[in-house]
Amino acid sequence: MFNSRLMMALACSAMLGAGAASAADLSRAYTKAPVFAEAYYNWSGFYVGGQLGGSWTNESWVNTANNSIFGDLLPGQGFGQRSSGVFGGGQMGYNWQASNYVFGLEGSITGMNNRGTVNNNVFGLAQDDVFNWRTDYMATVTGRVGYAWANNLIYAKGGYAGVHSRLAVSDTVGPFTGSGSATAWHNGWTIGAGWEYGVTQNWIVGLEYDYATFQTKNYQLAGAAAPLLYTFDARPRDIQSVVARVSYKFGAPLISRY
Repeated sequence: MFNSRLMMALACSAMLGAGAASAADLSRAYTKAPVFAEAYYNWSGFYVGGQLGGSWTNESWVNTANNSIFGDLLPGQGFGQRSSGVFGGGQMGYNWQASNYVFGLEGSITGMNNRGTVNNNVFGLAQDDVFNWRTDYMATVTGRVGYAWANNLIYAKGGYAGVHSRLAVSDTVGPFTGSGSATAWHNGWTIGAGWEYGVTQNWIVGLEYDYATFQTKNYQLAGAAAPLLYTFDARPRDIQSVVARVSYKFGAPLISRY
């Protein structure tokens, strides 16, 4: 009798153990895998930075009136010249991100050393009407729209551009000599495109190309001979630039998507 009871107890224990093991196996088999959040780059936020590269200015000036003593060009005569130089400055802006699309507003101020000299040899004299010109700094306010993936952003931009320009003339060969200069601010517009990469959630590097063109302004170069006239319609016909950029973006938390 005792042996029968013992065998029944052992059989019940085995059955209970097997049931518990089966339940544990089923629990493991049907447990859902944990869900992990995938973090991606957040372009939204305010940023400031700098840019450095090169630019090309295409300058032109045409005489519109001349009753000065030293001026040699007649109305309709003029020159054009192209020059390149170092181009650099700073930018600041703000981006808004919606899914993979990024919208922004940016302002920039950049300096340049694009300049040139043209010697007017109308009368075959080496120093007869030597013209000097330069474009020295430019400001822009532009809108940006781009597409982002991973840590990359490609974008296009466009808006206002203005540039400060100077034109001067000097005639040191007699019998009549004189000189004069004038500066002007030219309003215009700009378009461009670029690529940026988020190195960290705060530091951004990139490359950008821009094209800008400007209005014609009148320059009075009679100098000390005023109110006599030696006037020109002058303009930077276009300024093109290629720059490397680095920016610091403030307050940029990771965005998670599931």
